[in-house]
Amino acid sequence: MELNIPEFEGPIAQRGIGIIAPFDLALERELWRWAPLEVSLHLARTPYEPVPVSLEMAELVSERRHLMTATRDVMHVEPEVVAYLCTSGSFIKGIAHERKLCDAICQAGAQHAITTSGALLEAIEHLELSKVSVITPYDAALTERLHSFLHEAGTDVVRSDHLGLGGGIWKVNYRTIAERIIAADDPKSEAIFVSCTNLPTYDVIAPLEAELGKPVLTANQLTIWACLGRMKLPMSGPGKWLRNVF
Repeated sequence: MELNIPEFEGPIAQRGIGIIAPFDLALERELWRWAPLEVSLHLARTPYEPVPVSLEMAELVSERRHLMTATRDVMHVEPEVVAYLCTSGSFIKGIAHERKLCDAICQAGAQHAITTSGALLEAIEHLELSKVSVITPYDAALTERLHSFLHEAGTDVVRSDHLGLGGGIWKVNYRTIAERIIAADDPKSEAIFVSCTNLPTYDVIAPLEAELGKPVLTANQLTIWACLGRMKLPMSGPGKWLRNVF
């Protein structure tokens, strides 16, 4: 008996991004919304640490051995780039340390390495920013480390706000986030950076950029943007100022 089997094309050739996420990440869905159809995200997590979001946690989740182990966990699916998806863990000890984190990821097998704070620096250079406003969900001490990181990069923080949260960051609603972003704006600010990969921001970016007339840059957005730039792929989703130039 001869079977009539239709010819199928595909699947679309998959291109991978490896994601090293802190153990408490709750926004995987937001990450996928930034990615074009042919891109798959392969996540590995750092070990659980029983501490609140703080300087201590940022240091624990950015330990070199954890990043190298997580990189090896995703390399078997051959990602083109591996990203350390954590803002505080990658800015807490300055620019030289951020570069060391990238080096550790590459030593563990990655072809290209990105960190969220490194992606922030790339966006600042890409948009030629010198003055920004900042909003974070952190406490004052951790927020101050972000100021220091930006200052080291030659970028002034014109205005800053922080929520002071030690956990449950992914539960903050859009209204609160939008109100804080608007309050953090300043006529001197060329853009607003919203820190933390666990703070939901996807749906507020476009309307706030239209309202404020300037870039609203967020942690997950910048990380995926930098990864796709390495892959020479366009970024899906909001952020009209942030488009890859290949």
